[in-house]
Amino acid sequence: MKKNVLNKKTYPPKCEYCQKGKVSPDGETVLCKKKGIVERDFSCRSYKYDVLKRKPLRRPVLEDINPQDFEI
Repeated sequence: MKKNVLNKKTYPPKCEYCQKGKVSPDGETVLCKKKGIVERDFSCRSYKYDVLKRKPLRRPVLEDINPQDFEI
């Protein structure tokens, strides 16, 4: 599997991130041009990663800053 050039992380191949697949309306399966209806975590030899299909994780909410923490 090739490395992701944008952030140098590798992601396990899943059909939900493939260029040839589209998540079905029920959200449980993927409609693949090569294999038909498959599970979301399935992958085949013609897998091609599509950066725009992966949704990034949300940033954690930070606590409020207390000015006393920065005093000496």
